Amino acid sequence: MSAVRIYTKRLCVYCFAAKNLLVRNRVEFEEVPVDGDPRMLDDLAAQTGYRLVPQIFIHGRFIGGFDQLNALVRSRELDALLDSGEQE
Repeated sequence: MSAVRIYTKRLCVYCFAAKNLLVRNRVEFEEVPVDGDPRMLDDLAAQTGYRLVPQIFIHGRFIGGFDQLNALVRSRELDALLDSGEQE
């Protein structure tokens, strides 16, 4: 199982940007499309409080969307966050 799971919609610009950012940083991820599955989106909203995508989880912990992922990359905290789950 990948450390990163990203919930997306096909025509979402921010989803595309988040996936590209992960690829550029050589981070493997599991993509879960929510197109046409309102129940899955309801479940995510109940868990995170957000109905928008992308919704990104690292080691099962919700980190937010594209803006939060980009902030982790820019601050160089993404690698540490990814590594932190390997010891658990």
